[in-house]
Amino acid sequence: MSRYRGSVCRQCRRENMKLFLKGDRCYSDKCSFDRRAYPPGQHGQRRGKSSDYGIQLREKQKVRRIYGISEKQFRIIFKNADRQKGITGTNLLTLLETRLDNVVFRLGFTSSRTQGRHFVRHNHFTVNGRKVNIPSYVVKSGDVVELKEKSRNVKAIAESIETVVRRGIPQWLELDKDGFKGVVKALPNREDVTLPIQEQLIVEFYSK
Repeated sequence: MSRYRGSVCRQCRRENMKLFLKGDRCYSDKCSFDRRAYPPGQHGQRRGKSSDYGIQLREKQKVRRIYGISEKQFRIIFKNADRQKGITGTNLLTLLETRLDNVVFRLGFTSSRTQGRHFVRHNHFTVNGRKVNIPSYVVKSGDVVELKEKSRNVKAIAESIETVVRRGIPQWLELDKDGFKGVVKALPNREDVTLPIQEQLIVEFYSK
C-alpha cells in the first residue's frame, strides 16, 4: 500500500484548511497553515476557478487526508457505504469515524490519527478484552476500547490524555480516564461529525 511520506502541513495548505494532522502542533504558533495559508508550490498564491469536478475531487481528497486513508482504501469504504441501507454519504462518515485508529484518537489516547494508527498496529489496545492490531477495524455500539496496562506509561499516550479536554470527546463515545478505556455508546449520527465535510460532493464524485 502506498504511503505519503511528505510534509503533512502541505496537505493542510493544499486543502486550504487545518486538517489537524500533527496533534498539538496544529494548536500552536508553529502551525505552518497559520503562517502560510495558501496552497504550496510555485503558483500557490494564484487564484483560479475550479470546475464542478475539481470541487468534488478536492472534497474527496480532503476527507481522505483527514482520516489518513489511501485512495484504494477510501474507494472500498465508499463501496461498502453505498451497499448499506440509508444515505450513502452518512454511511461513509459513520464507517470512517468508527475505524479503530480514529476511535482511539477521538477518545484522546493519541494526539493524531496517524499516531493512533501507529499504536494500534503495535498492540497497545484491546477491544472487548481481545487484542486488535488492525487500524481499519470497525467498532460497534457497546464495544469497549482499552489501553493495555503495560502501555499506560507510554509518554506520548500519557501526554495526549492530559490534553484531551482541549479537543473534547464526541457524544457517541465515553471516556473512563482513570481506567484508560472508552465505550462506544452508539454509532455516530451525522450531527456528531463536526468536521467541515460536504459528503454529498464525494457521492457525486464517485457517481460519475
